[in-house]
Amino acid sequence: MSAHCMLTGTRPGFGNHISRSHRRASRRFDPNIQSKRYWLPGEGRYVRLRLSTKGIKTVDAIGVEAAVARIRARGVRI
Repeated sequence: MSAHCMLTGTRPGFGNHISRSHRRASRRFDPNIQSKRYWLPGEGRYVRLRLSTKGIKTVDAIGVEAAVARIRARGVRI
């Protein structure tokens, strides 16, 4: 599975490991993706969302119905 957030769209960033001798090697900065289950009262079912920790805080602030509406507006099927 790809490491991206369904709500915020956060994806991995890329950069370099830089050692003490200043040699560089490629590395990948993955977002902190968590799988979380929410109850959707409008549909009477649970949905499992793959969210970054910032996305989880956003769902807590705006509510699960509004968050699912934003995700569906981005074209993601839930």
